[in-house]
Amino acid sequence: MASSFHLIEPYQRKGSIFVVRSDARMSHVLNTGARKNELLITNAVATKESSSAASTSLKPGHELLLFEALREGLEEEMDRDRSVCVIGEDVGHYGGSYKVSKGLATKFGDLRVLDTPIAENSFTGMGIGAAVTGMRPIIEGMNMGFLLLAFNQISNNCGMLHYTSGGQFKIPIVIRGPGGVGRQLGPEHSQRLESYFQSIPGIQMVACSTPYNAKGLMKAAIRSDNPVILFEHVLLYNLKERIPDEEYVLSLEEAEMVRPGEHVTILTYSRMRYHVMQAAKTLVNKGYDPEVIDIRSLKPFDLFTIGNSVKKTHCVLIVEECMRTGGIGASLTAAITENFNDYLDAPIVCLSSQDVPTPYAGTLEEWTVVQPSQIVTAVEQLCK
Repeated sequence: MASSFHLIEPYQRKGSIFVVRSDARMSHVLNTGARKNELLITNAVATKESSSAASTSLKPGHELLLFEALREGLEEEMDRDRSVCVIGEDVGHYGGSYKVSKGLATKFGDLRVLDTPIAENSFTGMGIGAAVTGMRPIIEGMNMGFLLLAFNQISNNCGMLHYTSGGQFKIPIVIRGPGGVGRQLGPEHSQRLESYFQSIPGIQMVACSTPYNAKGLMKAAIRSDNPVILFEHVLLYNLKERIPDEEYVLSLEEAEMVRPGEHVTILTYSRMRYHVMQAAKTLVNKGYDPEVIDIRSLKPFDLFTIGNSVKKTHCVLIVEECMRTGGIGASLTAAITENFNDYLDAPIVCLSSQDVPTPYAGTLEEWTVVQPSQIVTAVEQLCK
């Protein structure tokens, strides 16, 4: 599906405007200040699925930006189930920091779209209490880094109450919000909390990467009786894609095959999906045939899809924006080694962000995150 990345004010950088498509092509609106890595694959050959991009406008459905797809999924579930409510800072008439809840307070009222003070521990605990009593709250963290203030509620209450109550309580809650390395947002607003939350028993984690899976995962998370953390990347909110008119709900435990291939399995998620697809075009141009999988479910892993790919390619590269130490890549490496070690012809390679606070300076920020050129080099070395 063809998608475009329309920048609005929070994401513009001085002197540059970027337009990115879901097949990782970059439109020619870069000025002389564009970064080298973003020009890596502009003239490379197309990947297998890119040939369908031209016909996207003929497909049924409607186009939405990713934040609009999240809102559409949320609105549909609030229409369907009166127990669904939204709680967080500025989620009401302001519409949320990235407009995911825009218009919902007017439609559903202030009690179902509840603005809160700046007190993450309090309103997260309130949401968990609401879930225990039968509501299905969606807790929005204005920035995922702020949810560290609610870590006690998420770990000791949200993840464990079903167990500690002997199954008497269900905790059907969704915790969601923007995270990841943006464009010069500084270290405190560039957190990747997947590694923080992955060890909490009883919690599921998913990461959306396209408008299609953002809506489908949002609806699935709301309907789940388990607590779900939905990770959204701050730089993907304006990604545009055509999605079906009819209702659909995705599985919370399935990976997505982005590009079938034969030579190497590349496992990724969230924003890094697009870095990988940029690199994939260069790799195809060099004669490689990478298989790209967006794992989507960060906990639990879809070992069925991953295992079938490993049995076919016998080589694995993991690309993540999470920190290297104790990150999703480390857990994924362990899971693959434990379950599919006999099928590997080479050690698993994991490309992760550096274990440093994200710098504010744009050039330094770029150095901390995996770039397409590094992915190309890793695949070339892995496939020797």
